[in-house]
Amino acid sequence: MGYKKLLTKKMEFSASHRYWNPEWSEEKNREVFGKSAGPHGHGHNYSLEVTVEGEVDPRTGMIINLYDLKTIMKDVLEDFDHKHLNDDNPHFSELIPTTENIARVLWEIFEGRLGQNESYRLYRIRLYETPDLYVDYWRERS
Repeated sequence: MGYKKLLTKKMEFSASHRYWNPEWSEEKNREVFGKSAGPHGHGHNYSLEVTVEGEVDPRTGMIINLYDLKTIMKDVLEDFDHKHLNDDNPHFSELIPTTENIARVLWEIFEGRLGQNESYRLYRIRLYETPDLYVDYWRERS
């Protein structure tokens, strides 16, 4: 029986967003999204955890070089940190920036940035919108 080896790096960023479905009336948007549909949006201090699964390299003692993972995370979050996601991030031009959708977009970006590597892979994205609300995003693999 083998052991699963996971490494998680945490990073914070701040962003604002507005919940708004352009196919609905203003009344319907306010009914469904409440104050989150306000015209100026609202902001959060998000906390992102990126978890990588893999084998520990006997030469380095690491699953992934932590400096490399930190650099990738910083680069990815440049398009999110201190941005109004609806206006400043092209991923949300037609996608409502809910925590669920932000986590999905981050998964897709990180999966692409980490690439196809035989020794590690992206395991989970955990995105905290508030200290007591988070979304986990991962893909079951067979």
